[in-house]
Amino acid sequence: MKLKIKYLSLLFPCISLPLIAGNKEKEQRPNIVVIIADDLGTNELSCYGGRNLVTDNIDKLAAEGIRLTNNYASCAMSVPTRASMYTGLYPAKHGSYQNHKMSYSGIKSITSYLPQAGYRVGRTGKQHTSPQSVYQFEEIPGFQVNCVSTDASYTTDGIREFMTRKDSRPFCLFVCSINPHAPWTWGNPDEFDPDKVDLPPNCVDNPVTRKMFCKYLAEIRALDNEVGSVREVLEETGLIDNTLIIFLGEQGPQFPFAKWTCYNYGQHSAFIARYPDKIAAGVISNAIVQYEDILPTLMEFAGGDKIKGIDGNSFLQVLYGKKTEHRSYAYGIHNNYPEGFPYPIRSIRDKQYKLILNLTPEADYYEKHMMNVKDKNSVWVSWLKSAEQNESAKYTVKRFVKRPAVELYNLINDPWELNNLANDTQYAKKIAKMKSKLEEWMKEQGDTGNNMDVPSENKYF
Repeated sequence: MKLKIKYLSLLFPCISLPLIAGNKEKEQRPNIVVIIADDLGTNELSCYGGRNLVTDNIDKLAAEGIRLTNNYASCAMSVPTRASMYTGLYPAKHGSYQNHKMSYSGIKSITSYLPQAGYRVGRTGKQHTSPQSVYQFEEIPGFQVNCVSTDASYTTDGIREFMTRKDSRPFCLFVCSINPHAPWTWGNPDEFDPDKVDLPPNCVDNPVTRKMFCKYLAEIRALDNEVGSVREVLEETGLIDNTLIIFLGEQGPQFPFAKWTCYNYGQHSAFIARYPDKIAAGVISNAIVQYEDILPTLMEFAGGDKIKGIDGNSFLQVLYGKKTEHRSYAYGIHNNYPEGFPYPIRSIRDKQYKLILNLTPEADYYEKHMMNVKDKNSVWVSWLKSAEQNESAKYTVKRFVKRPAVELYNLINDPWELNNLANDTQYAKKIAKMKSKLEEWMKEQGDTGNNMDVPSENKYF
């Protein structure tokens, strides 16, 4: 029998070619690498218009692929954002609708879905999701796990081993940096001149803010270096062009009007993707997407089945240049407990307008990490001191603490949300329409507003 097969293959060599081609195709299935920052203000990346530093490695990915200008975190805190990315669910559905609140145990994440498509799934660096039964990553050593560590040193040995392992399955690897998460102790702030840095226009300009901003920029430099190191491994292993590389900014930094809010500085997030076989170089897309859309996008890329019952939808065809639009609206949610006193906020935006509803406007906003007055060297304390002598600083501080029930901003004319249009009667219909859409979304999500911003029976971690 073996002899007959041998002669048949000699006489008809083409019989074996489809099998060989099929095996080769299986071996060459594309890999996925997702690099995610920690509390990054996307506006500081030079490819997004930042002027304080040139982020060479991140910019190179953007030049070789697609850069999205309208990607949003539905909740500007790490735990909810990452849970949304991994599950395809909005915070009210996955359960991590407060920071450090565990997700519901009965849901599934990318660690269940992608293996069904034949992928092994690993993660290195910051984790910030729980319980482990839902987020069953293979944890890869090499990058710092503790986001408040003063040491962000790393090695790529672990990810190199993971990428080159003798395993027929393609891989999906999440590289989760802790940069530029506060306390901003890593990198070299001496690279930046405090007197010359461009502060965001929603900041109180004083020496303390400028000094701290230089430390923050130093960690963005460190983040860019990490991106370069991951790319270097992909190049040296010959995997770079057969790997979808995604860079994400997560949510905004630990400055007022950013993280822990529904303002643009907190929710707007970088999204860059490189995959030369399908994604054209140097493309910019203004399609609206959210973190909930990332899981179904990766599943479609991997050739997996469409996931039923999740909130996100794939925007792979946007990345491939076959579609120009994805969502009509991006939605936002903030529950302040346990990071401060309850202060529930909801938001909705299209490409031009952002509507924010502060559900307890009679209360003062307070967040315990950023606004701790016992920290005499903090940015917030410096703002309070400036407010004692400067009317502009006083106005900015008051505006952050005491907020109206409704805020409306024209993000094209006012990207830093400095001019609230809610009391202008010409926008009454616009507000009514967006509010209706937002309330419809909240109802669909089972979002009870004020009643969600309270201590939960579900565990915190």
